[in-house]
Amino acid sequence: MLKWLWLSGLVVVLDQLTKLWVVASMHLYESIEILPFFQLTYVRNEGAAFSFLSDAGGWQRWFFMALSITASVAICFWLTRVPHDKKWEAAALALIVGGAIGNLIDRVAYGYVIDFLDVYYQTWHWPAFNVADSAITVGVCMLLVDGLRKQESPRDR
Repeated sequence: MLKWLWLSGLVVVLDQLTKLWVVASMHLYESIEILPFFQLTYVRNEGAAFSFLSDAGGWQRWFFMALSITASVAICFWLTRVPHDKKWEAAALALIVGGAIGNLIDRVAYGYVIDFLDVYYQTWHWPAFNVADSAITVGVCMLLVDGLRKQESPRDR
């Protein structure tokens, strides 16, 4: 099932191209409104999701790099064990790997992750995210849906 790594590669390419576009066309903290609830806002995240550990002093960069590498290798190994008829699961794992590698590239190159997708309502903002984060989230949701579908299978009753 490693043939699904093309999807990981696509996520990495889209993630890196969008981040390069943001860096080339926007100033740090600049925002461009797209919809009344969505804008592009260029920020740098030295932490993890929701800027967790972003002010930890620098060690978190190495920790998150190691975590990304370990998770990517483990998920690729998991992918080799996925039966050929489990395309949904394979696609989910490939999305997660692509997202992890996309953010890993940022951490290696810059020491932080470039985020720019900003969803908000009035003055409340969801933490900014990027294409890699989106791929990870979609992949995890797909795995959750797959797990729930397995529990409700008529064969299991």
